[in-house]
Amino acid sequence: MTEWLHHLLILPILVPLAVAAALVPLNERERALKGSIGFVSTLVVFLIAMILMGLAAAGEDSLPGSGVYQLGNWPAPFGIVLVLDRLSALMLCLASGLALAAQVYSTARWHTAGHHFHSLIQLLLAGLNGAFLTGDLFNLFVFFEMMLAASYGLLLHGSGPLRVKAGLHYIAINLAASSLFLIGVSLIYGTTGTLNMADLATKLAALPPESRMLVETGAALLGIAFLVKAGMWPLGFWLPTAYAAATPPAAAVFAILTKVGIYVILRLHLLVFGAAAGASAGFGQSWLLAGGVATIAFGAIGVLASQAMGRLAGYSVLVSSGTLLAAIGLGHEEMLAGALFYLVSSTLTIAAFFLLIELVERGRDAAADVLAVTMEAYGDFDEGEEEEEVGVAIPRTMAVLGLCFSLCAVLLSGLPPLSGFVAKFALLKGLFEIPAADPARALTAADWTYVTLIILSGLAAMIAMNRIGIRTFWASIEGTIPRVVIIEITPVVILLAACLFLSFHPAPAMRYMQETVGDLLTPSLYSERVLSAPRAGDR
Repeated sequence: MTEWLHHLLILPILVPLAVAAALVPLNERERALKGSIGFVSTLVVFLIAMILMGLAAAGEDSLPGSGVYQLGNWPAPFGIVLVLDRLSALMLCLASGLALAAQVYSTARWHTAGHHFHSLIQLLLAGLNGAFLTGDLFNLFVFFEMMLAASYGLLLHGSGPLRVKAGLHYIAINLAASSLFLIGVSLIYGTTGTLNMADLATKLAALPPESRMLVETGAALLGIAFLVKAGMWPLGFWLPTAYAAATPPAAAVFAILTKVGIYVILRLHLLVFGAAAGASAGFGQSWLLAGGVATIAFGAIGVLASQAMGRLAGYSVLVSSGTLLAAIGLGHEEMLAGALFYLVSSTLTIAAFFLLIELVERGRDAAADVLAVTMEAYGDFDEGEEEEEVGVAIPRTMAVLGLCFSLCAVLLSGLPPLSGFVAKFALLKGLFEIPAADPARALTAADWTYVTLIILSGLAAMIAMNRIGIRTFWASIEGTIPRVVIIEITPVVILLAACLFLSFHPAPAMRYMQETVGDLLTPSLYSERVLSAPRAGDR
């Protein structure tokens, strides 16, 4: 591989970080310029992520520098390394795709509701990409904090009492989680002398019992920090209120924040606490199962009880997180490919739904709409102009919004033939599949509980979406047609189109997920690749 291709691994972090710094001193009156620069930056990151995903899909031999980037040319475990594999490449594409959709949507009006919106999006993207690429726990903390700091600003973007109240709760809870993160990292480093995940995986099995207890305590504290971000019950009580209060583009990007916690838990669970971990193998698995099941139940009840679409979307995030956590906790390797497919499908769907909510509710009175930023956000257009266009807007605007809402309803409910159904079918197929290595395996009570909750959560989503859809599109009493511009509806359509592509062409995606799971289930290859990666001068 050429040397320039090797440097692609750091660009998903470096590009948005540099652009965020460059956008800060620009005058806020130049929002169009800032939006254009931010869009180009995110588009470049998305294209780089697609290239890296293609290289990862082609196999380890195609990865530049074996997929390991040594900052300062210091080898692991002494130096900082970025590691690219199929899972991290998938998450890079998902994060940059959502950021791109949110930025396009925001340029219609929402980036004018506050200061430094595009800088915050770039910082959030840099933090997300760094968390997905980093190979050690300390830099995971660094990127985690970068991501959280940007999310604080995005949640408060647009101000208003609802956002300030939800933002203060969000900040306090995440600061507490960050403190637990630091304590956990300190315990692990003090016991093992390393924070490199590949090195930690090789040392854990040889630890004496007293040291192992300290490592597991540190891992438990790390797990709590990640589960707060993932929204596991009862740690995720803050999430529906916070996500419902955020502006639509911010909420759409927030749809992937819970998946950062899922990503780290999946990575550490299979790499550090896999079968080679000795007495620590499967550490915390039963807690993931119990918490995941409780989160599905709590989220489904919240979905069923929600009267506002914003809270319904927030509880749908909890259902998604619970489904993934319980799938990891069940410990059936055959389910993991379906879980990754579900992660992608549910994230795209919920992001599209967050963007769609504001468009659908725009026709309501601003004082009654908890998603409105300010009266100025709805006062840009002359009422006389709206009256002139009512006759034209009714068939086109409401038809497009209604179709998008129907697709979101089918996807969230997991009804055939869309990707929500494909994902749940893959999960349940993996659950019922009897592995060749364990032909005597029988379904347990936990397995049947998971199946029941998957079905009931889909039913709850279907009932809630039907109820809101009838009230909004069929029996609406407002009589006001929302004014929607092309640049706002286009990101929604593209996100839903991605779900449709997964629905009708699932084989390539599922093949990629299965190869990703194959990588995750062979942690020794990951450790060997990271620890034996040659320095730049030796390649």
